[in-house]
Amino acid sequence: MRRRRHRRQTAEAELNITPFLNLMIVLVPVLLLSMVFTQTRILELSFPQAGERLDEMVENKQELALYVVIRDGSLEVGDRNGGVLQRFEPKAEGEPDFAGLRELLKGVKERFPETRDIRLLAGSETDYQTLVTTMDTVRGYPEFVATDVVTAELFPEIALGDAPAPAGEEAGS
Repeated sequence: MRRRRHRRQTAEAELNITPFLNLMIVLVPVLLLSMVFTQTRILELSFPQAGERLDEMVENKQELALYVVIRDGSLEVGDRNGGVLQRFEPKAEGEPDFAGLRELLKGVKERFPETRDIRLLAGSETDYQTLVTTMDTVRGYPEFVATDVVTAELFPEIALGDAPAPAGEEAGS
């Protein structure tokens, strides 16, 4: 007698990739759209060298060396060679007067068009948003040209530093 060999019938499973394709159809456009909204802006800043003294900076710099001191909501604009140009007291809400700062810097830029650098000296109590808004204000301003709004350049090369102690106070107190 011959034995019959029974072959087991094996059913081949079908690979169902429909759920994976559905996921990709939804996921790819969502990721691509979110990339547009997560752009990062980078500002190039320069920091003062360690141990750099004001007297040395005055001797080594050009004739106009602008600075803006941000302290207690007030803004003080000056030239290291010529002293304080103007002081802007905070508005009634305690906000710094950025519009006044912009107008003063426009006038300075008209007189010294080749100057591109400015130093921001922030007090220890200066909050981040005030510092960023000041940087935006000194970098440029919106200007209407024909039917377009463009950013006119003021002082785009910004250096950051610590504000000196107010007159009458000692440093470190």
